[in-house]
Amino acid sequence: MVDRIADPWGPRTPYGPGERWPVRVDTFLADGHTEADVQRWVPSASILHSNGDALDIAVVDDRIVGVRGRAGDRVNHGRVDPKDLYGWQANHSPDRLRRPLVREGDRLVETDWDTAMGRVVARSKELWEGPGGWGHFGFYTSGQLFLEEYYALGVIGKAGLGTPHMDGNTRLCTATAAAALKASFGADGQPGSYTDVDHCDAIALWGHNVAETQTVLWMRMLDRRCGPNPPAVLAVDPRATPVAREADVHLAPRNGTNVALLNGLLRELIHRGRYDEAYVGAHTLGFDELCRVVEDYPVAKVAELCDLRPADIERAAELLGESERLVSTVLQGFYQSNQATAAACQVNNLHLIRGMLGRPGAGIYQMNGQPTAQNTRETGADGDLPGLRNWENPAHIAELARLWNVDVDTIPHWSPPTHAMQIFRYAEQGSIKLLWISATNPAVSLPDLARIRRILSKPDLFVVVQDIFRTETAELADVVLPAATWGEKTGTFTSVDRTVHISEKAVEPPGEARADLDIFLDYARRMDFRDRDGNPLIRWTGPEEVFEAWKECSRGRPCDYTGITYERLRGGGIQWPCDEAHPDGTERLYTDGVFHTDPDDCETYGHDLTTGAELLADEYRAKEPHGRAFLHAAPYQPSPEVPSDDYPLLLTTGRTVYQFHTRTKTGRSTQLDHAAPESWLELNPSDAERLGVGEGDLCRIESPRGVVRARARLCGVRPGVVFLPFHYGYWDTGDGAAPGEGRHDRAANELTVTAWDAVSKQPIFKVAAVRVVKEAGSDGRPAPAPTVGAAAPPAGSGIPATVGGPAAEASSREE
Repeated sequence: MVDRIADPWGPRTPYGPGERWPVRVDTFLADGHTEADVQRWVPSASILHSNGDALDIAVVDDRIVGVRGRAGDRVNHGRVDPKDLYGWQANHSPDRLRRPLVREGDRLVETDWDTAMGRVVARSKELWEGPGGWGHFGFYTSGQLFLEEYYALGVIGKAGLGTPHMDGNTRLCTATAAAALKASFGADGQPGSYTDVDHCDAIALWGHNVAETQTVLWMRMLDRRCGPNPPAVLAVDPRATPVAREADVHLAPRNGTNVALLNGLLRELIHRGRYDEAYVGAHTLGFDELCRVVEDYPVAKVAELCDLRPADIERAAELLGESERLVSTVLQGFYQSNQATAAACQVNNLHLIRGMLGRPGAGIYQMNGQPTAQNTRETGADGDLPGLRNWENPAHIAELARLWNVDVDTIPHWSPPTHAMQIFRYAEQGSIKLLWISATNPAVSLPDLARIRRILSKPDLFVVVQDIFRTETAELADVVLPAATWGEKTGTFTSVDRTVHISEKAVEPPGEARADLDIFLDYARRMDFRDRDGNPLIRWTGPEEVFEAWKECSRGRPCDYTGITYERLRGGGIQWPCDEAHPDGTERLYTDGVFHTDPDDCETYGHDLTTGAELLADEYRAKEPHGRAFLHAAPYQPSPEVPSDDYPLLLTTGRTVYQFHTRTKTGRSTQLDHAAPESWLELNPSDAERLGVGEGDLCRIESPRGVVRARARLCGVRPGVVFLPFHYGYWDTGDGAAPGEGRHDRAANELTVTAWDAVSKQPIFKVAAVRVVKEAGSDGRPAPAPTVGAAAPPAGSGIPATVGGPAAEASSREE
């Protein structure tokens, strides 16, 4: 087997345009096992990224011993990401949670399920029946549970308790994808298919390091690049990632200037006549306003704002304009940066004005960061309503009320759903008094971590944590519930290109750990939620019952699942919508140029992209969209935090191919942990020289909010920008500390700012102002005290010390 740590993407299998991607089956089994030993292969899919790769779990003597990719699946054709090859070993980690924990004084102690759930239910009933009722409950979930678990949680929250305070850590990675799809096309759901890579002649990656975040999709792109008539590649990223090194054109804009760049590229395409006038006239609204706004962004101005060479912008415009079949992907470089939704919408605009939708090779992936992020949005476990319904549409609320047999007023729809950052603000202010956190670790993943620790430690906040390990967040909980994970329970989940897979239970969970669905259903029974006829609101006992109920909730909606069954999924992934009209699923949306923008169908009435102000239903209807997509124009605005004399550098955060999120699983896999055991700091050599920093030197990175320490890597990140991976928390410091008690100086989010996009409410992780100071050399010797400021760029360097005016106060921004 190829060393998939040294070579994460494995050997190439070249193919040409219109050909089927060749099969390559990736397999890893624990030492001492061969495929002949495997007693059962259990169908599942990837759980450590969002690509949706189908795989089978190898079981010997009721123990997981490995995985292999599924050759016949439409997504991966047998290939598997390195995190999935090795990450399953965390299931066997000796520090798995096996029994519930409850807080006694300053300690967590083991107990039984009745005691743990008794405490949760007693506090819930006390709050629910007292003044404020539903307003005291907050739920913060994940992008790694199953569809069935999210739907059950959504019904508990929205029809049982009636609280709007529900969101997930998908707010950190995928909220902008949903917001942009709704804004442009009327509803969530990716227009394209992964098979578009098989047909395209150009690929544009907008803030998307696909090589490390969705490695199997990158394998597909590389195989096209190695075959005949390869597609051209444009990469937009301030770092010299593997994608940037492969690209024909690499643009490394100054962080926070994505809208300026896209406005300039759109202007170039329009001026060059590289747009489909007939498609624009028949299928879009807003072209004249778009032309008016982008006219103010000539190449010279954009080059100055973005700190790019004009010739490179023109080369990018030429690549985009010459293509006949363009695939675009968008991820965190846009979603976690300044003007996130506006920037993502400009990518949609690019495809709309060129008519690059609904046909092979012409599509968009507004990517997800997690394997089941799509399901949180579909089922209502986050800030959306189930079935991609519009919370402002009375008919949609009435549909849900009939489906759940509850009063309309029970379902929260009197104001926008509460996004994650506001949930934590309400907990900070004391109005949310019970916060239930499932399968996520906000004590490492949210911005401004010192503040998050203070919130989770408040004596008047009752924190429930449902997880598989004793994470940094679990250490701050009042009750910890041990959960089963992938391979230990059954459910379904949906990938970026709307492909639904089933993951079957392969083995029993350890100790007394329970499936997340069983925990939610147990809570519902103990709370005795009732429908309007006095019957139990939730009567489900297992995942397939929940899936069948979900299908009815999705009926007739853009994400219709009614043609999908567990039995059909055992034969391979199926794309939604799948109904009587599309029994085999739907490869591409909007093939007829008709979008979900009808006022009675759309998922949102829209927002002002600059202010986030919501449009009224009457305003929306007055536009008379008639199934046409919206071209949204937005002028560039500077980031909420910009460099200053005290903090002259911009911090961006991101991922490494070997780790996932806060490393709760990948950090417990020997291969993955050894490949990337510690955080690091990326510096441009010119910045490093001014700082006196060499390769491997220990540096202190400071922002107005905190301090992080990491060793330097001198590399191709753009001048004036530094990079930290965000995966690293505190539980494995190696200094003998108990979980959650280690040092706080390696978590990148000690530095990031509490600010978010006006529309998607996604936190802005990519534009924190920092300074860097050398603390010790690579040999361990302390560095001399600095004699100058923290490496402000020299005059004439082309790197301005500040961008767009004075730094804005962003520590407590409200929308």
